[in-house]
Amino acid sequence: MPVAGRWCVVLRRWRATTPVPPPIARAAKPDPDAVEHVARVLLRRYGVVCWRVLEREAALAAAWRELLRVYHRLEARGEVRGGRFVTGLSGEQFALPEAIAPLRKARHKPDDGSVVCVSALDPLNLARTVVAGEKVPRIPGARVLYRDGMPVAALVAGEVRPMAGMEALAAAEQSAIRKALLREPVSALEALFAVQGP
Repeated sequence: MPVAGRWCVVLRRWRATTPVPPPIARAAKPDPDAVEHVARVLLRRYGVVCWRVLEREAALAAAWRELLRVYHRLEARGEVRGGRFVTGLSGEQFALPEAIAPLRKARHKPDDGSVVCVSALDPLNLARTVVAGEKVPRIPGARVLYRDGMPVAALVAGEVRPMAGMEALAAAEQSAIRKALLREPVSALEALFAVQGP
């Protein structure tokens, strides 16, 4: 650069005294077999996979764009189905063929008030990821209670946190929900609400 003027000398000195940083290492390409294994494990675990499910799977070694290639290949082979299976979720979704029939039945099933309590560490803790509701941290001892598939309450740090819909329940139902989260024995009247859980 002959027209650079007086800055040319300063730049030459700076370059001579400044160490050159090492080149940025590129991330190694993931193993295709490992990515396909992760894709199949997610399908077996959830039945339906979309990019929102990966929020709960932070330890995965594969990104959604890599899984997407595998799912497209499996769809072309006829091993999985692509489409829109869960309403309210954007992006592509892929499902096992045997998961589609139960999803269709669940859509037409009337609410029966059944209650299921699961650990917050369980992959079924999809509150605020796939299902509406407050996000429940994945810590030991935390639990989520679902009523008709929707999160109603959570137990975090020994405290029962009501979620949307719990206020509309009767006092006896709220008591049964609290006892189910705290793993307390329930009375015969509360047992009528079909509280289940591990």
